Amino acid sequence: MIGRIPVLDIRPQIDCGRRPAKAVVGETFEVSATVFREGHDAVAANVVLRNPAGRCGPWTPMRERQPGTDRWSAEVTPAVEGRWSFTVEAWSDPVRTWRRHAGIKIPAGIDTELVLAEGAELHERAAAEVPKSEGREAVLAAVDALRETALPAATRLAAALAPQVTEVLARHPLRELLTVSRPMPLVVERRRALYGSWYELFPRSEGAAVTPDGTTVGGTLRTAAERLPAVAAMGFDVVYLPPVHPIGTAFRKGPNNALSAGPDDVGSPWAIGSAAGGHDALHPALGTFEDFEHFVRTARELRMEVALDFALQCSPDHPWVTLHPQWFHHRADGSIAYAENPPKKYQDIYPLAFDADFRGLVRETERLLRFWMAKGVRIFRVDNPHTKPVALWEKVIGEINRTDPDVLFLAEAFTRPAMLHTLAQVGFHQSYTYFTWRNTKRELTEYLTELSGESASYLRPNFFVNTPDILHAYLQEGGRPAFEVRAVLAATLSPTWGVYAGYELCEATPARPGSEEYLDSEKYQLRPRDWAAAARQGQTIAPLITTLNRIRRRHPALQQLRNLHFHRVDNDAVLAYSKREGHGERTDTVLTVVNLDPHHTHEATVSLDMPELGLGRNESFPVRDELTGDTYHWGRDNYVRLEPGSSPAPAHVLSLRPSSPIGGSPN
Repeated sequence: MIGRIPVLDIRPQIDCGRRPAKAVVGETFEVSATVFREGHDAVAANVVLRNPAGRCGPWTPMRERQPGTDRWSAEVTPAVEGRWSFTVEAWSDPVRTWRRHAGIKIPAGIDTELVLAEGAELHERAAAEVPKSEGREAVLAAVDALRETALPAATRLAAALAPQVTEVLARHPLRELLTVSRPMPLVVERRRALYGSWYELFPRSEGAAVTPDGTTVGGTLRTAAERLPAVAAMGFDVVYLPPVHPIGTAFRKGPNNALSAGPDDVGSPWAIGSAAGGHDALHPALGTFEDFEHFVRTARELRMEVALDFALQCSPDHPWVTLHPQWFHHRADGSIAYAENPPKKYQDIYPLAFDADFRGLVRETERLLRFWMAKGVRIFRVDNPHTKPVALWEKVIGEINRTDPDVLFLAEAFTRPAMLHTLAQVGFHQSYTYFTWRNTKRELTEYLTELSGESASYLRPNFFVNTPDILHAYLQEGGRPAFEVRAVLAATLSPTWGVYAGYELCEATPARPGSEEYLDSEKYQLRPRDWAAAARQGQTIAPLITTLNRIRRRHPALQQLRNLHFHRVDNDAVLAYSKREGHGERTDTVLTVVNLDPHHTHEATVSLDMPELGLGRNESFPVRDELTGDTYHWGRDNYVRLEPGSSPAPAHVLSLRPSSPIGGSPN
C-alpha cells in the first residue's frame, strides 16, 4: 500500500525485499528511493539504519539526485557484522515550502504580513522539536524577527533564512505527513567477503620430486606448508586447496585427461572417494589430519586463511555408492550415470541426484562442511554449485551462517547469468565471473559497469586470472605481457582476485590448439616446479604480483567494488579507470591506465572526469605511479605511452595523494 508520501522503488532491494542486501563492515553503499507527493509542496527524506541489536543509528539525510527526477539517495556505512535493516522516511517539508513561497512573494509585496506570520508559526513549531543544546534559541530568534513588524520585511525574511537556522533545521526538520517504508533487510559480513587475494595450489605438487629412476614422487601437506611463506610474501591472504580427499581408481584419468591411467597415475582430485573414505577423509598420500591442521595453522601464522574446495560429486569408488544408492542417477540399464558436459565425458565422476532424498543430502552436506570447519576451514570454494539445486545452497548456507556467520562460500559457477546471480542472492558470499572472457576495452567497461552497479549489493566478484581448467587464448598468445596485463586488471578492478599456481611463471601451453585446457594439466598429474630457479633466471612475474598486492593493502579505494569509474581514452587499446574512497583528508584515489594489447606499444590521451576525482575542471595535481615510484603532474587531459614487456608492467597505477596507513588487513 502506498503511504501518504509515496516511497517507491527502494534500492538495494533483493527479490522484493525477501532476501537481504549485502555489505561488509565499513563498506559505504548507496540507498535510493523515489519520493514525491501531490501538488507542489516540498518533500524530504532520510535513511535510518537499524543495527543487529535493534537500535536505530543517526538518520542520514537523502538528497534528490537531480531536480525534478524525484529520485533521492544517501550513502550509509554499517559498522559491525550482523543482521541489519534500513528504512526510508519521507515527509512533507512545510518550512522549505514556505521558504520557496516567501522568496517569491515578499520581494513582490504579495501578502507580506500573512506570509511572515505563517513563517513565524512554522518556525515556532519547528523550534519545539529542536533540543535546547542543538540550536533551539537560533530558531526562536528567527521567530521573534519574523514577528517584529518594526523591521523591514526583507530583514525579517533574512533572519529566517540565516545559515545558522538552516543548519539547525537540516538536523531537526519539521516533518508533516511522515511516511516510513517497510524495513529492508541487510546482512553485514566480515571484510574478507569483499576483499582478498587468493592463491590456488595443489599440495601433491608442492614438494614433488623426480627420483633418479625417473619416477615422480608426490608432495604432502607438510611439504606444501613449506611453500606458504613464499605465497604469503607475494601478499596473498587466502590459500585455496583443491579437494584433498581420497581419489577413486575406477575409470581414473591419466595425464592430459587420458581415458586410461597407469598404475602410478594420480588421478583427478575431483574424482572423490575410495576405499580409504569419502568427503570426510584425507588422501593417505597427503598425510594425516594432524598434517592438515599443521597446514592451516602455518597459514594462519602467516596471516592467511585456508579455503577448501567443496565438490558434491563422487568417484565410482565412493562409499556413498554402496551406502546411499538413491543419491545417484540410474540409467535404463541399471548403471549409474557419470558426469557429462558434451562433448566432454567424466567417466571417473558420478554426479548426485538430489530429489530422491533431498533432506538426507542437505543433512550430509551440512555435516561435511561442519567437519572441515572443525579442522579450521572458514572459507569454502564450492565446485560447480550451478549443477545442484539452488534450494540446497539456500538451506545449507543459511544454516551454517546462522551459527557461524564468519564462514564464507565462493561459487565456482561459470554458468548462465540467471543462475550465477541467483546463487549470490541465496547466500554465496563471492562468485566466479566471466572476467576471463572479457578482454577488450568495450567488454571490460560494460561488464565491470554491471558488476560495480546494482548487482554489487549481492554479487561480489572474485577475479581469478586463470584456473586449472581455464587458460584463455589471450594468455596463450600474449606471452608475459598478457599475464602482466591481466594481473593488473584483476588486482585493481576487483577487491578480490586470485591466481592459480604457475601463473607467476606465465605457463601458457594449451593441451591442443583451440583448447583452454593446460597441457600436462595438474588436474591429472604431478607438476613439480623449481620456483627458486625461475626467480634466479627472471622467469617469473612474482615481483609484479607482490607489488600489486602491496598496493591493494595500502589503498582502501582498491578494496571496494562500488566505487569504480571509467574515464575517456582516445585509443581502444587503452583502458583508464579510477576508484575513490573516503572523504576530506582521508580520501584515497587510485587511477589505473592499462595497455590491453600485449603485442604493441600504444599512445593515448586520457581525459579525466575531474568531478569524479573530487577535482576542479582545470585543476592540476601530482600523481605517483605505485608500480615504479615515479611522480608526474597531471590535469584533465594527459598523454600516456605504454609498452608491452616494459618494466614493471604495461600500465600505470597512480595514486592522487601519498598513501597513508588508513588501510588494513581484513578479518
